[in-house]
Amino acid sequence: MRGWGPLTAVCLGTFMLLLDVTIAVVALPDMARGLGASLSDLQWVMDGYALALAALLLGAGAAADVLGRRRVHLAGVALFAVASAACGLAGGPGMLVAARGLQGVGAAAMFATTLPLLGSVYQGRRRSVALGVWGAVSGAAAAVGPVLGGLLTAGPGWRWIFYVNLPVSVAAVWLTLRVVPESRGARGRRVDRPGTVTFAGFAGALTYGAVRAGSHGWTEAGTLTAFGSAVVLLAAFVAVERRSADPLLDVRLFARPAFSAVMLGSLAFNAAAFGVMAYTSIWLQTLLGMSPVRGGLVFLWLSLASFTVAAVGGRLLHGVPARFTIGGGLLLIAAGQFCTAFLDAGSTASALVPGLLLVGVGTGLVSPGIAGAALAAVPPERAGMAGGAVNTFRQLGYALGIAVLGTVLASRMTGTLPHDAAHALAGGGAAGLRDAFPEPVLRSAFASGLNAAAVTAGTVAGVAGVLVLALARTRPTPARPAREAAAVRG
Repeated sequence: MRGWGPLTAVCLGTFMLLLDVTIAVVALPDMARGLGASLSDLQWVMDGYALALAALLLGAGAAADVLGRRRVHLAGVALFAVASAACGLAGGPGMLVAARGLQGVGAAAMFATTLPLLGSVYQGRRRSVALGVWGAVSGAAAAVGPVLGGLLTAGPGWRWIFYVNLPVSVAAVWLTLRVVPESRGARGRRVDRPGTVTFAGFAGALTYGAVRAGSHGWTEAGTLTAFGSAVVLLAAFVAVERRSADPLLDVRLFARPAFSAVMLGSLAFNAAAFGVMAYTSIWLQTLLGMSPVRGGLVFLWLSLASFTVAAVGGRLLHGVPARFTIGGGLLLIAAGQFCTAFLDAGSTASALVPGLLLVGVGTGLVSPGIAGAALAAVPPERAGMAGGAVNTFRQLGYALGIAVLGTVLASRMTGTLPHDAAHALAGGGAAGLRDAFPEPVLRSAFASGLNAAAVTAGTVAGVAGVLVLALARTRPTPARPAREAAAVRG
């Protein structure tokens, strides 16, 4: 294939931004010790990034169509690099959370422009090859995140999980300037600023309410205010989008049962498959005494199963309706989470293996086909919007999963430990509690919390899987090249 330069430039940015979704998982205990971070601080370290990415992804794509996709992509890479340096230099949890949010803003600008940039450069079979390579890089980034994070944390320290982005960013900017041409969307399109603001506000208020519930309770005034604000902002977003000539997301698409089911599946997928990982990593390191490297390697069971199934399933399951692969995959993720919900004070990492394998198999079925299912559920002219919506809902699902499952984890621990001790334990503070509580009590409390989080994740995946199987029925779609062209133009 001629002209690998643009593909390499775009894939460098994609690898970085998706790597940073999971690379911090294994470093959370070290961050807690080094910065004196609480459980809610650690939740926001993960959520600040995912939330900014989800909230601004659609808006960044619309802005790029107007301002120039290469220009917005380069701005995103530069902002991502600056924010990465700020993360590495953070002297406290507040600065780290703020820098992670800024990273997410840069990541949204990068992610929203990757497919349109590839679509403007490659055509026909070359486009198919480019999209295949991009997809493989995307999967690899999420899979190697915990392992690379463990190696860097155990080696030069957790700050290097952010510093490593700097040379990659420089290479991405240099290569993009040299080989990626500028492109724009259709003339006359406008940036939907009210839609961007109201959707970002809705996502932020909803996630804040879920995190706050863990420390203050679900019925506390501030928590209820956050959830109430989320409802109001969602209503405002719907009203704005119904009147907009160039909406970020045409809300009328949700009248299509297949589209609604796929969006629900996207939201549930990332929440259920990956939302428990951060707390599992804390359990492995602070209660079982594993190093960051060994803790990261535990998740290889999930990664290897996902890679294998995605590679083999792409050929063997060709032609199988997406509702079966996505719905069935979500049910397997549910089964995997339920398998891990039997931990006790004597459990070791080996107790996670069957569940991680099942979650990996489910992930390998869901991930490759969920974007295609969204495209098949809408008219061709809305394919780009549908593709962006899938990525938005997946990242929002991850942010909500981290928030809600962390709250469930800590709430369950309060049945064994006092409130403050439960939150300290969930936030990686086991070492400071060992003088006050026997080791079996701490292990039992954390195990019960993980069990509750796993059951919650499994329930979410199971309900979503059933709904996808029931509702995601689509009619025959146009030929693939036309659909691809529509998707990358969006």
